[in-house]
Amino acid sequence: MSERTFPKHSTRRQFLQVAISATLSSIILSGCGWTLANERPTASVQGASDLLYIYTWAGYTDQDLLERFTQETGIKAVADVFDSNEGMLARLQAGGGGAYSIIYPSDYMVEKMVGLELLRELDFSRITGFERIFPRFLNLEYDPRNLHSVPVSWGTTGLIYNKKKLPVPPKDWNYLWEHQQALSKRMTLLNDVREVMGATLRMLGYSYNSTNPQEIQQAYEKLMELKPSLASFASDAWRSQILTGDLLIAMCYSADANEVMQENPDLEYILPRSGSSLWMDTLAIPKTAPNLEGAYAWINFMLQPDIAAEICQRLSFATPNQEAFNNLPLAIRDNQSLFPPNPAISHCESIATVEEVSEVYDRYWTKLTSS
Repeated sequence: MSERTFPKHSTRRQFLQVAISATLSSIILSGCGWTLANERPTASVQGASDLLYIYTWAGYTDQDLLERFTQETGIKAVADVFDSNEGMLARLQAGGGGAYSIIYPSDYMVEKMVGLELLRELDFSRITGFERIFPRFLNLEYDPRNLHSVPVSWGTTGLIYNKKKLPVPPKDWNYLWEHQQALSKRMTLLNDVREVMGATLRMLGYSYNSTNPQEIQQAYEKLMELKPSLASFASDAWRSQILTGDLLIAMCYSADANEVMQENPDLEYILPRSGSSLWMDTLAIPKTAPNLEGAYAWINFMLQPDIAAEICQRLSFATPNQEAFNNLPLAIRDNQSLFPPNPAISHCESIATVEEVSEVYDRYWTKLTSS
């Protein structure tokens, strides 16, 4: 997800929402190299070596990118989009993902899919350019030695605020509690249990991925103190509201913040100094992939520095590709909403699976959002 010369993309975790009929949608999407995920071709076509089906987030590819891939490789690429990691996983588990040779799972979902034996171990003899990835984005907890995934984009979760309307700028998550009265009904948190609970856990000095029920309870109780002053839990609606001035501050993803800030120079994004989440989206190959040659061709294509740099500029996603980063204009390399400096970045954690306490998180989240 980055910005290019194309239209604005949906938020990182939001599906393309179009109020048109399924038939019209199919015509429009297929004309752009996209198809609807429930309209897969026959098995014989799926296995064609000159046809590659990709399952990705909305906004990660466009017609220009797909056409360039075809020009360079002779392989036609067709992209389907999903709205969440969980939705993507469900489709693959239900057997509806057999056409896809490349998928874009996020960090914690890679770990989960490896545990479910859904991902193919990568053959690095067929990958060119892997050495271009910054070392700090390799060999992470979700996929040790990157045996199953290649980092393609990353970002953080933080706060976007209007610097003209907040005389004291925020530096950490506790700002929301300390200025609760002044911010009442003019602040939002993401509609995401792990992000909201994780940020509060970090503020309290715990891990974003705590599996301690007592720590999770403390985070819930702290959030209940803030709940009466929240305008809502929103992962997308905050965008228009902060532009109109209805909101003063919002929890958001860095890629979304970077986009919105281009529409109002009074908006700024900060990465809370106690730490936050550092999310990573990746390229992976399902075990059921029918076109391995095409899958590795796509990975190598996306590792090209000029391609990775172009995607960063066009879609507002930070690139983990060091050569691509070095090729970016200075203004983008110095953009701290995309590439935040230390020390805050060193305090960030990738969201990990917490299966043993997932019910604890879900129970407190239900109470928090429904009370």
